[in-house]
Amino acid sequence: MTAYTGASMQVNDSISLGQAIRNRRKELSYTQKYISEITGFSMSFLSDLENGKATCEIGKTLHLMNLLGLNINVEARG
Repeated sequence: MTAYTGASMQVNDSISLGQAIRNRRKELSYTQKYISEITGFSMSFLSDLENGKATCEIGKTLHLMNLLGLNINVEARG
């Protein structure tokens, strides 16, 4: 697994989204426990998200990405 370097990353599925979130969290030296404490999200939610579980809640996911300083850009494929 490649560490997040701040560069753009294409996310094609829940697994690659989870990897991007995990990489950024680790880059910031945040633990899942720390994220859980400041957001109120359960540890199991964070684990499921980082492991690519497709049923994770999009609202919580977007909130977490904002907290970690990650953007989502949607664009049409050419």
